[in-house]
Amino acid sequence: MVDKPVWSRNEIDSPCIQICVVHPTERICTGCYRSIDEISRWSRMTAEERAGVMDDLSARGSRLTKRRGGRAARLKRRD
Repeated sequence: MVDKPVWSRNEIDSPCIQICVVHPTERICTGCYRSIDEISRWSRMTAEERAGVMDDLSARGSRLTKRRGGRAARLKRRD
């Protein structure tokens, strides 16, 4: 006998990796690269809408810049 899940859906999984921080200028999550609107609408999106978002995510990561502060910036100012 094969165990089948009691309930399953054939849909695209969320790209969420549970690092939920919104970039201050780009306004996208630094973990999954979705916008706040996309995150809030994800459960109501059609499969086509989700696929479109998933296709766009890889290009969004390059829009995020690294922080310019911190220890490295302080050390450079001392020189």
